[in-house]
Amino acid sequence: MLTPQPRRVLIGIGGGIAAYKVCEVVSTLFKNGVEVRIILTNSAQKFITPLTLATLSRHPAYTDENFWQPIYSRPLHIELGEWAEVFAIAPLTANTLAKLAFGMADNLLTNTVLASTCPVLLAPAMNTDMWEQQVVQRNWQQLATNSRFHTLPTASGLLACDRVGAGRMAEPPEILAYIQSLLHTAGKRDLVGKRVLISAGGTREHFDPVRFIGNPSTGKMGLALAQAALHRGAKVTLVHGPANFDIPLGIEVIAVVSAKEMQEEMLGNLHSADVIIMSAAVADVKPREYAHEKLPKRSLPEALALEAVPDIITELAKRKQPHQTLIGFAAQTGDIVAPALEKLQRKNLDAIVANPVDQPDSGFGSDNNQAVFLDQQGRQVKIPPCSKLQLAHHLFDFVSG
Repeated sequence: MLTPQPRRVLIGIGGGIAAYKVCEVVSTLFKNGVEVRIILTNSAQKFITPLTLATLSRHPAYTDENFWQPIYSRPLHIELGEWAEVFAIAPLTANTLAKLAFGMADNLLTNTVLASTCPVLLAPAMNTDMWEQQVVQRNWQQLATNSRFHTLPTASGLLACDRVGAGRMAEPPEILAYIQSLLHTAGKRDLVGKRVLISAGGTREHFDPVRFIGNPSTGKMGLALAQAALHRGAKVTLVHGPANFDIPLGIEVIAVVSAKEMQEEMLGNLHSADVIIMSAAVADVKPREYAHEKLPKRSLPEALALEAVPDIITELAKRKQPHQTLIGFAAQTGDIVAPALEKLQRKNLDAIVANPVDQPDSGFGSDNNQAVFLDQQGRQVKIPPCSKLQLAHHLFDFVSG
């Protein structure tokens, strides 16, 4: 049996204070078994040393000194360009951005971009006034229309220059997620022009302002689906219940609490969606009565009267158009396939994801998952344990295949 080859990521670091964040990216990639090579510009070395990056990646970090020394069997920029599966540049400075926009190559970093064919992920960082300059935005938009370049928007906040505004580099988890996506898709944007509507997390059905019926869903699977769709070029709307996670820029977010609220938002956004994914763990029942003030402990009922909540995915299935694809989730214990297959047929879904919630490191709250995909054509595809982002990409592969 052949041993899988490690994935290969090349990281270019520009001159900016945000360079320190790249240490977390490099360290996490290495811990996950990814081979990492690093290029630093001369300006980058003012903020972070090659020794630091070499220690984290377990491989020498390259600078322009290496570029101009004939000590390699092949030109270094050619060797690195052919080696990389994904090339991430973070932080991307205004200077390097301008060079890439005009195809200039005057250092190791920019020469390697031209000598490579892999997808390039760009994570800019700069002062707000610099970022908002018309010429900088022109260069940014020019690269954004190039299918080879994948762009992470800047965030707003307190910058190192004490300015509050746009220009903050994307945080390491967002960069890492996009790198993982590109390793899966090789830069494919098969969802460009599509709108994807996703529900995520659990709902809460309150019987007073502080008590509710709920479930352990954290929304991580729905977030992963939203990230995967975004990275593949879709316009994404995420309707989520109470959750504690950061949602990447570029995703339209609608926060809800109850099943009724989620139903209203899902049905209200259905008409514009091409793909609808119900990954939320929606309540089946709710308390029949609601107290507008907190009930004293002594006043709590011995038996809580319940009533059914509307079945959101059934309503979506009734209203969906022929061009739309509706995908459900079935969180199960024990035999996961038979109940999911029954749900697929009974609710007239296009596909369903059966995932076990009684297996280690899978299901609610976990960063990983496993599943069986089923569709109306009789296909069944088993996905072994993997990250939830990988599972999300496998699902989009399945429904587009």
